[in-house]
Amino acid sequence: MRKLVLFLHASLDGFVEGPNGEMDIGWVSYDADLEKHAKEILSTADTVIWGRETYQMMHSYWTSVPSDPSASQHERNHAEWIEKTPKIVFSTTLEKVEWNNSRLVKEDVEEEIKNLKQQPGKDMVILGSPRLAHYLMQLDLIDEYKITVSPVLIGSGLPLFQGLKEKINLKLIENKTFDSGAIALVYQTVR
Repeated sequence: MRKLVLFLHASLDGFVEGPNGEMDIGWVSYDADLEKHAKEILSTADTVIWGRETYQMMHSYWTSVPSDPSASQHERNHAEWIEKTPKIVFSTTLEKVEWNNSRLVKEDVEEEIKNLKQQPGKDMVILGSPRLAHYLMQLDLIDEYKITVSPVLIGSGLPLFQGLKEKINLKLIENKTFDSGAIALVYQTVR
């Protein structure tokens, strides 16, 4: 059975977005080590899961990378990967998605995720989309939490965990420390 994996960057004080809604821009300790770590995580996935806001932001940015002469090789490689990878967007307000290999799901989120888990393939990864992640946590649908914690306190913003009504037991299965001071944590949901 496929796993649903959450991959997010967080500040040490537990925020995934800054006070003005900015996602990890300027405060994530992103360097070559973290790039390599992200590439390893994405190599285990063949489907990306997004909510509306993240989809729109990612579509706007990553489709512009191939024609951007200042884009790094890492950015170009990721843009190519994301272009080819199936993307499922969960939104009740979008009418359509136009990015290559994208599909819109407007209702029955829980049933859709359960069906996707039964299909053959690699893991499905939620990249960003913290609000969708909060909802999926409440439904206990996330199988692994892959969180990188940056050595910074941002003071306020959107918390990594929000709205949980019941305890979710987790088991630490991997941790890694980077030269930047960032820490990668991988927790598996214990059911």
